[in-house]
Amino acid sequence: MLEYFIVAVVSYLIGSIPSALWMGKLTRGIDIREHGSGNVGTTNTFRVLGWKSGVVVATIDLGKGWVASNLVAKIVPHGEYYVLVSMIAGLIAILGHMFPIYSQFRGGKGAITAGGVMLGVAPISALLAISVFLIVMFATRYVSLASVMAVISYPIILSFALDPAVSAGPYMMIAGIVVPATVVYKHKDNIGRLIKGTESRIPPFFKSKTASE
Repeated sequence: MLEYFIVAVVSYLIGSIPSALWMGKLTRGIDIREHGSGNVGTTNTFRVLGWKSGVVVATIDLGKGWVASNLVAKIVPHGEYYVLVSMIAGLIAILGHMFPIYSQFRGGKGAITAGGVMLGVAPISALLAISVFLIVMFATRYVSLASVMAVISYPIILSFALDPAVSAGPYMMIAGIVVPATVVYKHKDNIGRLIKGTESRIPPFFKSKTASE
């Protein structure tokens, strides 16, 4: 029982690392919670700090989910429910990202951290879902839309059981639906703005000379 408690606490503390908040202070000396949407996550980082800082924050947030689901979960001895433990550890890390203890419980929306969890548990399925994210993000410059589309695609991709070490059993499928549902719920305001056409786009990744002159 102690091992499960340790996994939960460590996963939460790792998930709570406020990478966007620290990046804002490090690169521009600002509190990102006072700019853009006020959200301490990857999307607001792209909008406020630009794509380079956004990529760094996305990488850190992805790593939080991967570490929780792929490394921290191993504190519990491997057994029949190891995949379930990995997904639960990852879900706790996502909740840590959404409600971080280090920044007054004001965090991000968890999509990138969820990607890290998926990558740690079912990497082939996760890479395909991340590909969906990248395609939509580059095509539309809506990080929120890319995030929602990626997490929605994950349980669909997971159902094909492409990862040889992971079966699409009931526990896996339930977790594969609960995690994306949590992320989609946190994006409800973004979804509303997307429907209204008022959602902000991130800056262009590459600017032509003509556009910059």
